[in-house]
Amino acid sequence: MPTQSARPRFLQLLQIRQPITAIVSITHRISGVLLFLALPFAVAALHLSLRSEGDFLRVQAWLAAWPVRLIGVLLLWAILHHFLAGIRFLLLDLDIGLSLKAARASAWAVLVAVGLLFVLLLIGALA
Repeated sequence: MPTQSARPRFLQLLQIRQPITAIVSITHRISGVLLFLALPFAVAALHLSLRSEGDFLRVQAWLAAWPVRLIGVLLLWAILHHFLAGIRFLLLDLDIGLSLKAARASAWAVLVAVGLLFVLLLIGALA
């Protein structure tokens, strides 16, 4: 009869503490999915806005709605994070920054740079 320790364990995924490099990797994938899902809506809005002046004003009014603005803020973060984390991953592909210390530092640098750029762009957009 097998002992209890040989049985598979149920992992509590929210209780596992991920390293910073894993967090940047996971959020890079999430930001890519968000950008991919937003692409058809962006293309449709561009197409509609170029049809006529009335359609342009309709798209402009639609983009001014607060739920769409919140989605825009989320997409701003996604663009910034995906771009900067993508550069980090390209450097890792070129064997630059592969040591554990350098990988952690570059992951923190991505998160700090995304945070700073995000705040600066939001302040600029609100001014």
